[in-house]
Amino acid sequence: MSMDIKQIQDLIKFVSKSGVNEVSIEEKDFKITIKTNQEPTYVTATVPTVAPVAAPVAVPATAPAAPVAAAPVDEESKFITIKSPIIGTFYRSPGPEKGSFVNVGDEIAPGKVLCIVEAMKLFNEIESEVSGKIVKILVNDAQPVEYDQPLFLVDPR
Repeated sequence: MSMDIKQIQDLIKFVSKSGVNEVSIEEKDFKITIKTNQEPTYVTATVPTVAPVAAPVAVPATAPAAPVAAAPVDEESKFITIKSPIIGTFYRSPGPEKGSFVNVGDEIAPGKVLCIVEAMKLFNEIESEVSGKIVKILVNDAQPVEYDQPLFLVDPR
């Protein structure tokens, strides 16, 4: 039984929330190891093989981006925090020589690409689920991000 991108993303979220440092899953023709930069806690998981795997993790480049979680920063704040849906590396632009997707002061609407989070060589476009104006960008370009880490503050419209 092979893992699809959704199962891998769910596993990444689980590892991030659990506080463990590393998880390894091995099957007959398949192995995945997920490491975080948290304090070390070692857990090794072995999953029995149900069916042979055709190839080691071959993730399609056209996998859809994960949804973006949007939640208020706190009760008194009028800003909405847009958080990372996955663990990965945060990029503000589609390439080194290209302009940023958004800057402070930009108006955004649902469906607007805000950034890319690269996870396991898969570049996930993170889209807004809210309308408003970018008030603050909370992460530096090419910085590692955790699952549910705040990326942007948005003044809702």
